[in-house]
Order: sequence, then C-alpha cells, then structure tokens
Amino acid sequence: MFYLGIDVSKAKFDCCLFLDDSIGKIKTKCFSNSNKGFHQLLSWLNRFGLVAEETRALMEATSVYHEMLAQFLFDLKFQVCVANPARTRYFAQSISKLHKTDKIDSEVLARFAMTVDLHLWQPTPDNIRLLNALLDRRSSLANDLKREQNRLEKVNSTLIIVPILKSIKTNIKSLTRQIQNLDTQIQNHIDQDHELKRDQKLLESIPAIAERTSLLMLVFLRAHSFEKASQAAAFVGLVPIHRQSGSSVLGKSRLSKAGSPKIRSGLYMAAIVATRYNPHIKELSERLLAKGKTKMVAIAAAMRKLIHLCYGVLKNQQPYQANYKA
Repeated sequence: MFYLGIDVSKAKFDCCLFLDDSIGKIKTKCFSNSNKGFHQLLSWLNRFGLVAEETRALMEATSVYHEMLAQFLFDLKFQVCVANPARTRYFAQSISKLHKTDKIDSEVLARFAMTVDLHLWQPTPDNIRLLNALLDRRSSLANDLKREQNRLEKVNSTLIIVPILKSIKTNIKSLTRQIQNLDTQIQNHIDQDHELKRDQKLLESIPAIAERTSLLMLVFLRAHSFEKASQAAAFVGLVPIHRQSGSSVLGKSRLSKAGSPKIRSGLYMAAIVATRYNPHIKELSERLLAKGKTKMVAIAAAMRKLIHLCYGVLKNQQPYQANYKA
C-alpha cells in the first residue's frame, strides 16, 4: 500500500509519498495546482511503480482548491480521502509536529492516511454542486446587500452627500434584483429535479426546518456520504469535548467547532425555534435546562438533534413523525 499526503493551496500543492507501510522510504515534490501540475504528479508517481487502486491519497478540505485534484485522482481510481483540517491538526500535535510548513503538512497527511481508517471521498453529484454554487452566490450577495443597507443607514444619519447616497441606493437595487433572480434559479433547479424536490419536502416536514435551512442541510448531507448521523454532527463540530483526568474535571465541556461554521450558523436560529415548536427538541431542551445546563448548552444540543433528524428523514425517505421515539 502507498500513502500520498497532499497539502493543497491556491497556486501549488506539496506531496509526500510513503513507499510502504513504514515511514522509512519517503519521497517529496511540489507541483502547480493546475491541469499541467496534475499530469506532472502522475508522471512522478509512475516512476515508483505504484498502482492507483493501492494508493491512498489524502488532502484537506481547503475551500475549493482541492476539488479539481481530488476529482483527477478519483477518475484514475486512486483511493482519495478529504479530511477535516481540524482532525489533521490534532493528529499533527499528537505526533509532535509543531512546526508548520507545506512540506511538513504533506508528511503529516501521509502519516494520517497510513494511521487512521478514513472514509473514501466521492465526488459531489452534479445537481448538488449546482445547488450549492447557487446558494453560495446568494449568500454572498445577501451579505453585500446587508453591508450596503448598513451604509445607507449610516449615511442617512449624517450630512447627506448626494452622490454617495445615490451610489448606495443603486447598489441596493442591483443586489436586490440579483438575489431575486438567484431565488428563481434555485427554485427552478429544485422543481426540475424530482429527488431534490422530494428531499426538500422531507426536510421541511421537520418543525423548525424552513426553506433556507432545508436547502442548506440538503446540500450538506447529500454532498457527504455519512454512514451515520453522529458522523455528520462531528463533521460540523457539534460534538461536546469533555476535559477530565482522574477525579478532576479540567474545565467545562465545550463544542469541538471543528467543522463548517456555515452549517452551524444556519442551524442556530432553527435550533432556537425548534426548542419551542419541535416536540423532540423541546423535550430535550427542557430536560437539559431542568438539570441546570445553560441555555447555550441546550441550543447546541438542539442543533445536534436537528442534524440527526435531518439525516434520519433523508436516509429513511420518510417525513418527520412527532410520535417517533428518537
């Protein structure tokens, strides 16, 4: 078995190749993050006589910069793994790799691939990729619109400079139109895809899961092949970390927050609503508060429970049932 650690950045990627199951035989090289660099990587790997099906290639999820390389290696039958950066960071600390360079990071990834049993990466389905791109673009424009609205409020509270006021209002109108257009595209994409429409309806059967949250969870759960709901919760960083040694408690438990802040942010308001209107989550929240837990602990538990419920309705292809003993 060969183990290939790849540290990916926008312009390049550093590789570390373990030629066997020990760490004695190591080869390293850097390539440009481009189609040319991908083929140069393949030529370099072929020099060592490796077999793609017997090579585990591990990289971190780095925004979008790893996606083309992951797809390239997947198409060639490599065992591709994409790891949560927080997991590899903890692993690096555990093996005393305290310095951080691209070369060291690639070696850490190769060791991680050799040491840990990892879930193999699968490309995101095209319909989910398009939906995710549309949602990301809408989110960006909505943030821009909010900033312009804040600027307008600020300008209206000062001596008005007409050209500035006109510019801001023009931008607000333009951004509003673009967001409305994207909303139409998103809805059309859902309406034209039977599976997406069905899954969105299943998610929205859960009390507190409205349209935006349903789309967020639909993309998240369909873009990752989680084997169980707890894996999805851990990926988002919604698992508690307990600090205890012997009989001593070393501080309060906290969330790992090792995963996507976008998912956590999207679930936050839904969780607050769920503590009032979702039977399963209302009971959970009341039980935690009765035990003296803080409101934030109850909300975090509600967010985690929402992930379990979303995972459940999609996996079982059954709508939410209030009387189900979850």
